[in-house]
Amino acid sequence: MAARGPRVQFPPTERGYDFGEVASALQKSIRRGSEDEALYWAAELDRSGYSDYCWRRLLVICSEDVGLAEPHLPATIRALYDNYVEFKRKEKEGGKSSWRMFLVHAVLLLARAKKSRIVDHAKMVQWDNLEVRDIPDVALDKHTLAGKRKGRGWEHFFSEGNLLADPETGELTEDGAIPDPYREKARELRERQVTRVVKR
Repeated sequence: MAARGPRVQFPPTERGYDFGEVASALQKSIRRGSEDEALYWAAELDRSGYSDYCWRRLLVICSEDVGLAEPHLPATIRALYDNYVEFKRKEKEGGKSSWRMFLVHAVLLLARAKKSRIVDHAKMVQWDNLEVRDIPDVALDKHTLAGKRKGRGWEHFFSEGNLLADPETGELTEDGAIPDPYREKARELRERQVTRVVKR
């Protein structure tokens, strides 16, 4: 394994804090739902010229510490970041600073959000996993060379490869979470196409 280079040293923040310690304090405050603390450290980063880093950290926190517990939050945090950038570009010369409310909004949402570390833990488990697995049989359908060699066509795809798991029970079903009025028609059309090809 190659040795890592020296860690980049950032200048202290406006109030003389170590940059890395402020970044860590921001994330730990959000993890623990301490919104006043989180806002203090976010403001310190922003005032000290580290606003871009602060936003990058918030985007990481959104997946690392909230993740699946609030599945729509990444889009909201990204939208707030885009608003921040746009307002800052337009208002900076006029002396206004309303762009900061988007940063406050993002920090408050993250501090108050339900938390889960499942995304980060799943990343650790899978990317450091040295296990070698076999391709599951169901994956060898008509869309793969091995599946074609097995003679698998649309019938196999619709009866096996097209099944959906119920997220609560794990049960495999053709129906999915909502009624699908097109499934049988799609199956019929595919089988009709196969019949036409065979007749030619």
